[in-house]
Amino acid sequence: MPIQQLCTIVEAKRLNEYAYAFTLEVGDMVRRHGLRAGQFLHIQCGHSRLLRRPLSVSLCGADAPQDTASIVFEVRGEGTAWLYRRKAGDTLDVLGPLGNGFRVDREDRLLLVGGGIGVPPLLGQAGFTRGRSTAVLGFRSADRAMLVDRFQEFCQAVFLCSDDGTLGRHGFVDAQLRDVLEKDKNFTAVLACGPKPMLKNVAKVAAEYGVPCQVSLEERMACGVGACLGCAVQMADGTMKHVCKDGPVFDAQEVDWNV
Repeated sequence: MPIQQLCTIVEAKRLNEYAYAFTLEVGDMVRRHGLRAGQFLHIQCGHSRLLRRPLSVSLCGADAPQDTASIVFEVRGEGTAWLYRRKAGDTLDVLGPLGNGFRVDREDRLLLVGGGIGVPPLLGQAGFTRGRSTAVLGFRSADRAMLVDRFQEFCQAVFLCSDDGTLGRHGFVDAQLRDVLEKDKNFTAVLACGPKPMLKNVAKVAAEYGVPCQVSLEERMACGVGACLGCAVQMADGTMKHVCKDGPVFDAQEVDWNV
């Protein structure tokens, strides 16, 4: 059951020219309500704005006196422009935890594939399986890169890609994913988060190599609790599901990638 509360920003920092990271005190949301990376928080951005902004959790901790959760966002509109101007010590109106995160065990060996703002939700999975997982991270360009040092801290190996060739491999993450799996298919699962075309390609490659794949879908969310149809997506069996309530994480085989 999600709860609504005021959460204090204990750290606010800029990751690059476009992205910001906040660490929030979230009461007992981790210890009592099971908040984990890959789920999201619905944050009110300004007193006059009715709709909240859904922001994925990248890291969380069961701490004292309050649990903590980190969120990462890019400034893309009026709401996030208001949000990035908040400072440490300010409070935010937060609803959470919301959605279903990745299904992983600490002993899993994961292949984490992130694109752009889809990279942060995978950081918690890297930390949870510390030293056992591999990451493939893609960005539009070098100046968009974020959290690379944290993934290098947590992962056995990290491969970088960029659309324009200014960072790591020139090209998309699915080509690098294929190269990794060609050499080593012994992964528990592929976990992916990013734009839908990227997820479609990642799911295809994972299926070719017989590795289970979980995808975190990015869709516009209005209510965040499944009451509206703003984030409905079609499944392979013809049914419709809500990204906010049934996801955002789905088994890749569940999703109809052809709509």
